[in-house]
Amino acid sequence: MGVHSQSQPLEHLTNELEVKAPASKVWELYRHLGISQLAAKELKNVIQSIQVLKGDGGVGTVLKLTFVPGNSSYTEKFTVIDDEKRVKVAQGLEGGCLAIGCSVQIVRLDIIEKFKSSSIIKSDIGYAVKKEFEAKHPKPNIQLLAAAAQVAKKFLEHKFI
Repeated sequence: MGVHSQSQPLEHLTNELEVKAPASKVWELYRHLGISQLAAKELKNVIQSIQVLKGDGGVGTVLKLTFVPGNSSYTEKFTVIDDEKRVKVAQGLEGGCLAIGCSVQIVRLDIIEKFKSSSIIKSDIGYAVKKEFEAKHPKPNIQLLAAAAQVAKKFLEHKFI
C-alpha cells in the first residue's frame, strides 16, 4: 500500500449484505461511479451532492461527497479496481474520520459470489487513530456504506427478479 506510514495495525468496521443478483452485475454497479451516483439519488436525506474532482471512475478518480446539511464532506481516491477479484479500494483524502482524529481511512468493497444468482456486498473501512485522539475513540461511519448496499440491493433485485 505504501500510504499507511504508521506501524499501528488498522482497525476495521465491516458490513455484509446478501443480494439476489449475480456477482458480475453487482460489480458492474460498484466498479466505477454507478453506486455513488445511485446512492446520491436515493439517499438525498444523507448525501447533499457528489462531485467527481478528477478522473472518470477508474483508478485515480477523486470523489467528493457532501453530506446534508452541507457542512461536512468526505473526499476519497480510488486506488484499486480489480475486475478479476471484484475488489475496489478507496483511500480517504479528507473529511470523514480524518476530520475527527483518524490518520488513515481506507474503504474496501468486495463483491463476493455466493451462488450463480446471488452475491454478497462486503463493505470494510480500515482506519487508524492519531495518538492524541485515542481517548476520543473516533470511528468512521459505516452506516453510509451499509445504506448504499441496501440501495444497490433494491436496485439490482428489482432489475433481476
